[in-house]
Parts: sequence; C-alpha cells; structure tokens
Amino acid sequence: MAEKNQEYPFVNANGHRRSDEESAPTIQSDELKRKKRIKLAIYIVAFVIFQVIVITVFGLTVMKVKSPKLRLDNVQFQTLTTSSSTSPSFDMSFTAQVRVKNTNFGRYKFDGSTVTFAYDGVVVGEFIIPKGKAGLKSTKKINVSVNLSSSALQNTGNLGSELNGGVLTISSSARMSGKVELMMVMKKKKSADMNCTLTVDVAAKALRTLQCK
Repeated sequence: MAEKNQEYPFVNANGHRRSDEESAPTIQSDELKRKKRIKLAIYIVAFVIFQVIVITVFGLTVMKVKSPKLRLDNVQFQTLTTSSSTSPSFDMSFTAQVRVKNTNFGRYKFDGSTVTFAYDGVVVGEFIIPKGKAGLKSTKKINVSVNLSSSALQNTGNLGSELNGGVLTISSSARMSGKVELMMVMKKKKSADMNCTLTVDVAAKALRTLQCK
C-alpha cells in the first residue's frame, strides 16, 4: 500500500503556534493606551502648573491693593503780605492742585476730607476736598483756592525770626478715606495721607520748596 504524504503544521515547543501572533496586537494596543495615559497626565500637570502661575501673578498684581497717594502740587501765589515788626504776621492766598494717585486695577472712591495748614503747630487755614473718585491706574487732579492767616497765633516769636530771615515755613496735612473697587464686586478700604512742607520766599512772594511724603 502506497504511503500517503501528510503535512503537519509547525508546532512550537510549548504547543501553541498562534499564541504569539494573537497576543502581539494586544500588547501593541496596551502600549499605545499607556502612552496616551502618560501624555494625558503630562497635559493635566502642565495645565495645573499654568493655572497656579496665572493665579499667583493675578493675586500679586491685580488683586494686590495699595494705598493711594495724596499730594499737594502746583502752588501759585496770588497775594502775600507780611509784617516783621513788633507784631509779626502774614496773610496769603494761593491756588494749588491736589492729586489723588491711584495705582490699583480698580477705581478709588473717596470721601470728602479736610486739608489743614499750620504754622508752628497752630492751624492757620484749611480747605475741603469734595468726595469723588480716581479711575484705575490714574490720577485725580483737584484745583483749589487757599487763604492763610496768622491771626490765630498766640506766640509770634518764631514767626518774627523767620520773616526777618526772608522765609516762611508752613506745613499741610490731610487724611483721605475711601474704598478701592476690584472686579466691580470686591471693595477694600484704603486711606491716603498727606504731609507736606512749604517753604515760602517772602521777598519773591513765591514758593521756594515743596516737600511731600
């Protein structure tokens, strides 16, 4: 009887011919999913870091509220009369400009306040700053007229010495209260102080120096 040739499929040592071929796509798919998960995790971490940076910068700049600055400037004398005789005295009038500088990212609404002028600790005049507002990152300029007189002084010894020296030193001070409005919803109370020293040249009837702090 003739022998029949039979072909047998190749079988590997462990008896599983197709296991490697079937598992290869599964391994590739798992590897692809793993890489996608890693990329997604990287994106999430990067987004969180970006958000933290944005919030930090926002908090340190926009949301940080500073006290506005209140200053006296542009003093122009109209009249100045002095007497250095046995009864030293002075009377003067001038125009000036009050500046409310707001450096915040929100407008500053302030209440009315009083600017006081004094000589040797005694009040010699004052004026009122009406309530108003300074826009965000801007300066509010208020023009005022001022009249000062030494009539309230009881002791004029120092005044006589100054006038004989040709100068007159006057101090001005004020405290302004208000609120800074942020994002149209947040309001933070902030006050502004003014402390200025004016040195007047009596002979020239003009301002020699003006120092504010």
